[in-house]
Amino acid sequence: MMQLLQKYSIKCMVFSSSACVYGENEKAQEGDRIQPMNPYGQTKAMVEQIMKDTAHADPSFTAIALRYFNPIGAHESGLIGESPNDIPNNIMPYIMRVANGHSAFLGVFGNDYDTVDGTGVRDYIHVTDLAKAHVAALKKQE
Repeated sequence: MMQLLQKYSIKCMVFSSSACVYGENEKAQEGDRIQPMNPYGQTKAMVEQIMKDTAHADPSFTAIALRYFNPIGAHESGLIGESPNDIPNNIMPYIMRVANGHSAFLGVFGNDYDTVDGTGVRDYIHVTDLAKAHVAALKKQE
């Protein structure tokens, strides 16, 4: 990957990483230890390390890794959306099925979390906000 960036003289990179690089650290801060708990997180952490190593070796190269969980939603135009053909891999298509009447209810699983009602708490980021963050990160590197 980095060889291709060098070959085409690309000197900046914005990478969609994941907060899962912090492992089970629910209150992770940017400077906290990287300790991924699964292959997905390990892959994200490896790419981040490659970016760091490349930037160290070539000071003209800059890179930003955006770490987040659970991108959801669709573009407001409806041209790009959340209507998977297979089993959805996030909650938004399920919510939309209930909202449009295709399903009667949204099942919530788990009732033993340390929260007020016992159900899990998740953070989500809308895909439009995520796209705006990528553009801002690119502009930061100019």
